[in-house]
Amino acid sequence: MEATKTKKLVGEGVGFERIRRITGYLVGTLDRFNNAKKAEEHDRVKHTLNSEEKAA
Repeated sequence: MEATKTKKLVGEGVGFERIRRITGYLVGTLDRFNNAKKAEEHDRVKHTLNSEEKAA
């Protein structure tokens, strides 16, 4: 009987927390920021690594 192999990505299943630098502060969440700092984060350019975008 042939064993079926499943392709697993490196790091798959490992939890992580996103850390961002906003106005000089390293933060994980925006809950303590005022509206101006939240707006700054919202207006930033988002960079992604999606393969669909590379093909376009």
